[in-house]
Amino acid sequence: MKRAALLVALTLSACTTALPSDPPAAGPYRALGTEPFWAVTIAEGRMTWESPDGAPVSVAAPSPEPTPNGRRYVTDRLTLDIVRRECSDGMSDRRYADTVTARLDGRTFNGCGGEILPPGSLADTSWSIVAIDGAPVSGQAYHLSFTADRISGQAGCNRFSGAYSISDAALRPGPIAATRMACPEPAMQHEQRVLGLLSGPVSIQHPDGDTLVLSGAAGTIRLRRSI
Repeated sequence: MKRAALLVALTLSACTTALPSDPPAAGPYRALGTEPFWAVTIAEGRMTWESPDGAPVSVAAPSPEPTPNGRRYVTDRLTLDIVRRECSDGMSDRRYADTVTARLDGRTFNGCGGEILPPGSLADTSWSIVAIDGAPVSGQAYHLSFTADRISGQAGCNRFSGAYSISDAALRPGPIAATRMACPEPAMQHEQRVLGLLSGPVSIQHPDGDTLVLSGAAGTIRLRRSI
């Protein structure tokens, strides 16, 4: 449980980084790995190692040394090599901007870091609906999932599903079938808005790697990627 909680906290964190040829961004930089789980955060002049298997290690963050396609932070105990190369954490389907190698007390750990990249396609992704037309929603009854050619989900009340395709950067749902259970408001209104949106083409936007915005003539829904 402790390991799972650490991974969830890290993957949901907003991560920002700069191109290797530029100075590092002012905000925190985060890297993580699995098997074993570990994480490194560079923030406020410190470089901090965390792992479920031991106490945190915090050292003063040195100035980064440029490398051919990235940068390196070197201290007596902890060294971090950051390469601007797409990386998968090996456990979830998330992709990160950087490939990272950490060395702690002579041991080497491989992982990923930097910004979370949007998925290459919607196929095999799952999302929680967090806002409908700008109004926040939450709960297990608000979600969308995609296979290679079908969309399914729930928007407050009934479960629904249908075929979809993507063309010209737009999601084009086919006819949507839904169960017919009655639910108290505002769940029914939420459902009507989402099904109305999915009755026609909707644009696909990714403000960041873990956020999906679907917009169309009938409104907008904002979704957060599920783990």
